[in-house]
Amino acid sequence: MIMKLENENDLDNFIICHKCFTLHEEVAIADGSKACCRKCGYILYRYDSKLIDYGLALSFTGLIFFIIANFFPVLKIDILGSEQFITIPKTIFSLFENQFYIVGLICLFFIFIFPLMIFLINIMIFSMLKLQRGTKLTKELLIILSHIIPWSMADIFFISILVALVKLISFGQIHIGISFWALMVFVLIDIYITKNIHISEIWMLRKKVLLSKDKD
Repeated sequence: MIMKLENENDLDNFIICHKCFTLHEEVAIADGSKACCRKCGYILYRYDSKLIDYGLALSFTGLIFFIIANFFPVLKIDILGSEQFITIPKTIFSLFENQFYIVGLICLFFIFIFPLMIFLINIMIFSMLKLQRGTKLTKELLIILSHIIPWSMADIFFISILVALVKLISFGQIHIGISFWALMVFVLIDIYITKNIHISEIWMLRKKVLLSKDKD
């Protein structure tokens, strides 16, 4: 069957199952409920009005821990009386100083710029939903967010720190700094937000809060 769309905005009324790729027409659901694929049963989207406050609180908390993780030492290494502090910005800058420009750019974007952008964009989206403003801007931000999320690798960076800790223990004394714990909390929040708060859920909130308001 050929489906004719009058304009691009009509695409907003359809959703594709991420598991079996079946096309569904989006329907209104009750608060706190979810819509599932009629073919495979995969969850297509949820609607929860409490997600605005919940997401805003998590985003602000994650941003605070991200700032702490970047302003204080992650590790202090003591080798034969020589102490050296390791911070995330210092690690990135050292790559550029040693002419590893490509690796430095990759680290700069994947472990600093993209994770920071995800939390800032989430704060902007949830704040505008809270204020019931920014119909067009929230749409653009959600599109940008969908492209950025797969490239955030703060969790991989944290795992690499743990691997480095195991290797460095035999060379000297390792003192864990406050940024290590802040980074761990940030990574946990980042994983929770990106894995549990799907863009489709925020998109549904946008429709309920902003589009329905514009129609009224």
